[in-house]
Amino acid sequence: MIHTSNQGENSKHKSFIMIRQLYKSDLPALEWDGEYIHYRNLFREIFKHARKGDSILWVLELRDTGIIGQLFVQLKSPRRELADGDVRAYFYAFRIKESYRGVGYGSNLLDYAEEDLRIKNYKFVTLNVSKKNMNALRFYSKHGYKIVTSEPGRWSYFDHLGVRQEVDQPSWRLEKKI
Repeated sequence: MIHTSNQGENSKHKSFIMIRQLYKSDLPALEWDGEYIHYRNLFREIFKHARKGDSILWVLELRDTGIIGQLFVQLKSPRRELADGDVRAYFYAFRIKESYRGVGYGSNLLDYAEEDLRIKNYKFVTLNVSKKNMNALRFYSKHGYKIVTSEPGRWSYFDHLGVRQEVDQPSWRLEKKI
């Protein structure tokens, strides 16, 4: 699925955008010039799961610039309150490069992923946002997401050097009926 459009005349960044699913060849671009290199192995694992149909990995690409955003959608999870493979999906790893924020790219990507789920007959989207990330919380609230509970935000991954990293990021779980 590909969505294309031009940003409006008054946009800070006037460029042709494309929202599409992630290709394997895109994996290095998700590292954002080294900023997220520590997630290299995690991105590879996530891509393997997507190939099995457990998730959808969306990217937002600007012509002449490359990938400037991503949003991953988990369709099935062992935690059915997050994603049950039927009516509930879970958004994660949603980000837009900082210099492209505030001009609508994030809203475009979020709206697109929600519409794709509606077409697939999903009824709810859940996501977690760090309790410290007030900008993200405001963004999601503006888009109709409501806090439903608190999450401990504890998880781990193996970084690009193979070292296990522990994450402790208390979060809010948000939900939206789509």
